Amino acid sequence: MDVEMVELSVKAAEPVRPAGILQQNRVFLDFFWDLAKPDQEVRLKAIKDLIQYLKTNNKADELEYTFKRLVDGLAHTREAARPGFSLALGQVLSTFEDVSLQSILNRIKEKHNLQTVKKKLVRNALFGNLFGVLALHQSSRLSKEPQVVLGCVQLLQSLTQHRQHLKDLPNKTMMDILNEIPEEVFEEVLLSALQTDLASAFSTPEQLQLLLVALQRFPQTLKPKKLKKLLGSSTIINAENIPKLTEVMKMAARSVKKECVLPAVVLDLLKLSLKEDSFQLFWNNAIINGMFKEPSGPTHYLSFRLLGSALPHLSIAQLKEVLSGEVMMHYGEHVVSAQKPDRFKLAPEMDTYVSNFLEGCQDSDKQLAVMVAFSSLTNRGYPVVPSVWRVVQHLQPAALQQYVEWLKKMFLQPQLDKLLDFSTRKQKDNQDAQEQKENSIFRLRKWIVSRLSSIIDNYQVKRQEDLIMDVARFVFFHAFFNAKKASADIPETGVKLSVPLDDRTRGVLVNSFFGLLLSMHHLPQPEDSAEGAADNRKRALGVTSDGTMWIYHLVQYASVLLNQPKHVQSSQPFSPEQREAWDSMIESVSNLKKKSKKGPTAENTAFQQLFLLVGMHLFKAPEELLGIMKDLQSCVNKAQEKKAKKKKKQAKEQEEEPEWVEVMVDILLSLLSQPSRHIRQVCKTVFTSICPHVTAAALTAILDVLDPEKDDEDSAVVVTDDNKTQKNPDEEDDEEDDEEMEDDESDGSGDDSDEDEDDSDEDEAMEEEGVEEGDVDQNFRLELMKVLQQQNALATEEDGSSDEDLDDDAMMELDKGLAALFSEQKKKNQAKKDEKAKIQKEKALVRDFKIKVLDLVEVFVARQAGSPLVLGLVEPLLTLIDRGMSSDTDQQEQDFLRRAADIFRNQLCRSKVYCRTVGDRQGELHDLLDKLMTKTQKLSDSSVCLYYFSASLYVVKVLRGAPPAEAKDEQTGDKAAANDLKYVGSMDVDRVSSIFREALSSFMGKRKSPLTAQMFTDLFNRFPILCVNLLDATMQHITSGVRVHQQGQASVLMLRAMQCKEVQQLLSGAPWTELCGKVAAQLVVSLQQVGPTESKVVKEKVVKILELCQFLVKQVHQQKLSVDLEPLQKVLQSLPSVITFNKTGTLEDTYWAVVKHFGVIKPKVEKRKPDKDAEQGQVSKKKKGFLPETKKRKKRTKPVLEPAGENSTSTGKPGADRGQAKKKHDKKAKQKRPADGATASQPNPAKKGKTQSENKAAKKKKKPKKK
Repeated sequence: MDVEMVELSVKAAEPVRPAGILQQNRVFLDFFWDLAKPDQEVRLKAIKDLIQYLKTNNKADELEYTFKRLVDGLAHTREAARPGFSLALGQVLSTFEDVSLQSILNRIKEKHNLQTVKKKLVRNALFGNLFGVLALHQSSRLSKEPQVVLGCVQLLQSLTQHRQHLKDLPNKTMMDILNEIPEEVFEEVLLSALQTDLASAFSTPEQLQLLLVALQRFPQTLKPKKLKKLLGSSTIINAENIPKLTEVMKMAARSVKKECVLPAVVLDLLKLSLKEDSFQLFWNNAIINGMFKEPSGPTHYLSFRLLGSALPHLSIAQLKEVLSGEVMMHYGEHVVSAQKPDRFKLAPEMDTYVSNFLEGCQDSDKQLAVMVAFSSLTNRGYPVVPSVWRVVQHLQPAALQQYVEWLKKMFLQPQLDKLLDFSTRKQKDNQDAQEQKENSIFRLRKWIVSRLSSIIDNYQVKRQEDLIMDVARFVFFHAFFNAKKASADIPETGVKLSVPLDDRTRGVLVNSFFGLLLSMHHLPQPEDSAEGAADNRKRALGVTSDGTMWIYHLVQYASVLLNQPKHVQSSQPFSPEQREAWDSMIESVSNLKKKSKKGPTAENTAFQQLFLLVGMHLFKAPEELLGIMKDLQSCVNKAQEKKAKKKKKQAKEQEEEPEWVEVMVDILLSLLSQPSRHIRQVCKTVFTSICPHVTAAALTAILDVLDPEKDDEDSAVVVTDDNKTQKNPDEEDDEEDDEEMEDDESDGSGDDSDEDEDDSDEDEAMEEEGVEEGDVDQNFRLELMKVLQQQNALATEEDGSSDEDLDDDAMMELDKGLAALFSEQKKKNQAKKDEKAKIQKEKALVRDFKIKVLDLVEVFVARQAGSPLVLGLVEPLLTLIDRGMSSDTDQQEQDFLRRAADIFRNQLCRSKVYCRTVGDRQGELHDLLDKLMTKTQKLSDSSVCLYYFSASLYVVKVLRGAPPAEAKDEQTGDKAAANDLKYVGSMDVDRVSSIFREALSSFMGKRKSPLTAQMFTDLFNRFPILCVNLLDATMQHITSGVRVHQQGQASVLMLRAMQCKEVQQLLSGAPWTELCGKVAAQLVVSLQQVGPTESKVVKEKVVKILELCQFLVKQVHQQKLSVDLEPLQKVLQSLPSVITFNKTGTLEDTYWAVVKHFGVIKPKVEKRKPDKDAEQGQVSKKKKGFLPETKKRKKRTKPVLEPAGENSTSTGKPGADRGQAKKKHDKKAKQKRPADGATASQPNPAKKGKTQSENKAAKKKKKPKKK
């Protein structure tokens, strides 16, 4: 619409038009309309097509018209249109070089003259001039016409005054022009024009940038002498100009406050300082002593962005100086303070700057300097950059190696004086110097350990295998050992600790080491390894290039350390028994590796992983895992059948001993109680390999852990929690004081969840404490009364005494007694809360352990779905689901329940693989089916009932089994399909049918039943042979259902059963005809029971009956069955007299669809024309929403009484106030009046239907008057 208005205004301004242009074809004119479209693709296509059209036709009048339209469009009201017209003008000028740029510039100045344009169109005219200059610049011809360059620059200078509209666009355009023109043009033409702007370069950032661009482009013209003449000094950056430059940079910082970018003028100044060799002066005086004198805000952020942008331009010496100065200190303080909520954070921008620098820099020395500098910026020893800083992935291998060496050296010999450390005021006040130093060393070491671990965790880091092993050995050594003497075989003993490791640091190292083990367990094999390159198989995880497991290398390293007690001392030395277990573990792994050379198996590899992992955990918890290690060795020996002779001798003893797989399952359950994700994954891998050997007793041991009834009993498995030992009071105090810094990146993810649980537990405890306070503790009340009576402070009605009568000594005694009493009461309350929190935490640990145990169940169901043992999982899983539905609703319990339900329904019941060898368990399975269906009918929750019913269908599937494949091959297709339908396998059809018949009767006979129609529909579809046996019972319930709803559901079940193709095949012939006859008779009885009613439930039942009728009648007619449908037809004919039908609806539509089969067609309702008199009466009654009759009457009678006046007003009103389009509309209306008999005052279309009769009467009256 805006484009149309612009076009109208342009045409109105041109009274005389070229005759040829009016007759142009539509294609040519559409180009200009497309240039104003908001879609960029449309605009670009229009420009391309316009140029091609002008080239092809080559007509002068078309080219002239094109320039006129394009210049007009530069000031288009639509913002998206201006760039389109500007680009089109530039491309046309670039194509037709014979057109003078001066003529176009004159046309632009004339068309968009700021002196003559109307005030409301000034903004559009400003943009018209700007985009006009941009078009001339885009033509790439400016350098050929120097005078046009001068004219463009002068025009842009006049536009710079209008910053409220154009901002800094004119200056940017001038810089673009300077970058295009040659030095001769600048010197001869532009220098004099720009002299004022260049001389006032220190006034605004735009003018300064213009000078910097000119200096960069034309160094021969702007020589030092010329600069001295312009600015008073031969250089830009000098001591005299620093204050001016500082003010300009402050202005630039404020101008980009919202954009959060670095102004180009500041970076250009930095580059110029490097060129003029005055970087030191610029950085110290302009940035540090200038920008940072301002309060924290835009000037500081500009300096930080300049620091990040300057990294690629600085030498190594300059990098070290800048990154160890005050700017970095201010940046660290900003990072610490910005961690509070609702604060602006610049750290993500700095991460981007550093990442881009490291990615583009190939100098490893510079990379190392930057990484060391940022890692040295610390807050009380803790670096401000996160320990998982991902920029490390861009380091060159040499820089990464040196960076790791620096981290290790700083860990061993912390040099706090070489760090750029700072503290907040609150931190300085809280601790003394010695305590702060010790705490800073701990915080630094904690970050370094996390930093080393994250380098291994990040798979995008370019790290070699030697580096990975070096980091792992370093962390392991200092987690569990101390160096006594230097040894050439153990590099870690070469450098001693300058500050001994405390228990807190050891705890961090231990946790980080086992996190490293998990990361190395998932490390992909290098692509250039021999095995990986041999074929396109999926790369192995957790192994080195030679195929050896990472953990095996670490176990070997641990053996070396244990065997050199002169050089190395263990922080927790092994007892003789523990050392014996370690040595036997090494021997077992060696034997397994020898066997794997003959033929590697998944079972062998899994046992190796388990041995090695338990061996490494011996260093962490030797007492807990010693027994597990012994059991593991014995059961692996039995599994591998190593000692054949010993096996024969102990044949009698082995009958009483448990199987090796049962011992292995107990070991896995014990290991799962450890809070380690690595152990969990290895246990899952091991159980996967031993699944084929699992016995019923082993499976029972797993299910006993999940049994809710055994939660309160003493269990052999003790769930452990390492979080108690991970934090001591000192560390907690440290974290409370350190509210500015967040150390979460170095803590385990498990700790966070535990802390969250503790917080929620505390909240609940506080709430319950508030509730308990309402009921005052009687014992506490009595104790309080005693204290008050002892001091005679209890006021009585008789003496009227009060505490004012007590002297000071008595008051002091009273205060002491009260303080002691309340302190004791507070301790009691706290003890109660602690006990409750402990119980809740224990419950959470047990639930977490059960979720881990579900891993084993899931593996067994997936790997051994065809085993008869899977049938033993049905009842325990159902018990879990049933108990879970009625227990706690916290998130952990919901996760456990959801996991168990998913395993049961999706992986067990719906699995395509199931037990097909029932054997002698037919009776047991039938009893199980009977038990499940009996339980199903007694449930109250329909959602739980669905799981029980699914289990029943699963048992039926197992009983039925699959038809033998040999019989299928011998028979033809149709005959084989028929036999498959009749195949029942080991299923007692009569007994199973009676079980489901009883359930169906329960569903139809109880008012509240957990069963649903969909459950029986699934039964009918999956087992047609059972469906056939249940048809009679289902048919009876169409009339005998306890409620109307159940009768309707019986009709639905009957319909679904009869629609089943397998059921039709089983009942083909006479049985099918007999069934249809019985159903028809039952439907007649059911419809006869329907009486006059408006009940919604009854109507829904009738709809379901009619749907069954429709299918039945259709089948009888299509198959030409000998079924008497006359009674049904009679009942259907009388149905409309019983139930009131509406015009449309599901009931009505279904009914007419049924009777259509009997030749009855739904009667059509004839539409009658409404009586005019009646309509007028109806309209007169409906007054709501209309104007008052007095106003309508005046408006209607006015043209009748004064026709001449009405006509004169209608022709006279559309004057200067109405536009040209309105005039045309009035003229068209006048032309139509004689033909249509319409009047000047036509009603609103929205009200036309309501006042139609009145309008007709008015028209009849007006016709003779108009004549």
